[in-house]
Amino acid sequence: MKKMTLLVPILALSAATHALAADKVTLKIGHFLPPLSTIHQHILTPWCNDLNKESNGRIECQLYPLNQLGGTPAQLVDQVRYGVADIVWTAPGYSAGRFKTIEALETPFLLPNSRVGNQVAWKFFEKYSKDGEFKDFKVISVQTDGGVTFHANKPLDNVSDLKGMKLRTPTRLASQMMKALGGEAISIPPSQVAESISKGVVDGAMGAWEVVPPSKLDEVTKYHVLPESGQPYPTVTVLMLLMNKNKYNSMPADLKAIFDKYSGPAMVERITKAWEQAEKDAIDKTLSGKGVIAKYDAAKIQQMQEMTKSVTAQWINDAKASKVDGQKLIDDIKQMVKEQQ
Repeated sequence: MKKMTLLVPILALSAATHALAADKVTLKIGHFLPPLSTIHQHILTPWCNDLNKESNGRIECQLYPLNQLGGTPAQLVDQVRYGVADIVWTAPGYSAGRFKTIEALETPFLLPNSRVGNQVAWKFFEKYSKDGEFKDFKVISVQTDGGVTFHANKPLDNVSDLKGMKLRTPTRLASQMMKALGGEAISIPPSQVAESISKGVVDGAMGAWEVVPPSKLDEVTKYHVLPESGQPYPTVTVLMLLMNKNKYNSMPADLKAIFDKYSGPAMVERITKAWEQAEKDAIDKTLSGKGVIAKYDAAKIQQMQEMTKSVTAQWINDAKASKVDGQKLIDDIKQMVKEQQ
């Protein structure tokens, strides 16, 4: 009888322990940048810490930077869709032609900075892409890279200086823009950009300010472009945190509530604050290293807009094949920007 009395609490404890273990969620999160990057160090790591703390340790993250789960940046979308990863941070534009609607945000000269860009990107996603091209994912955040501009080892005082330059470009629309501006677009993996510039393979790169220190662009290029306040950047790269939908649906309701609290607009705001700080630090570091930043005023931006009109026109025409009204999307983005400024 005594043995039976002792056995009951032990079984109860074992069952409780098993239930707690089954109730725990571990999230495998993959991305393509190094551990010292803004997304890893200042966004994903504190975000995971918040999830873990609020869930009393029931939500844990395993971070895999530098594509440690295998594959390439372009394959991250399929990794999360098929459950190789639970969450990925990537650019949908790396899967060229696959996510046509969201690509409207990357057409020339629409978004002025990371704060306005991120607010518009989330609003645009919810209106046009959430129940369409991203219906198979749980989308945690949508952002821009703050704005793609020019970094070179040759002067960039005038728009005409871009003619004949060979620059690494991050997206297909950036490549088309570079060609329209009279330059040459070169495709190079992010990890090889600095070396390619130092060896003279390219004259520089198109990229956001946030990537300048991590990619050592400030060390291998001297001349940079910054649109004046309120002016749009030549283009942006759209970036997203995507989650496997089955993984999300399998989470207990109380953990979903915690997860949702730190996702969507809350995550967009977290990203924006980290990005703004990273951009400021990058500009300060560039100037302290004797870099030269040419501020392009409205006249120079207008000049580039005229030169790249064909890029927008071609995108609108191509979008028709996907039954996307490209002109409507672009007009709506412009209206959203006005509302945010």
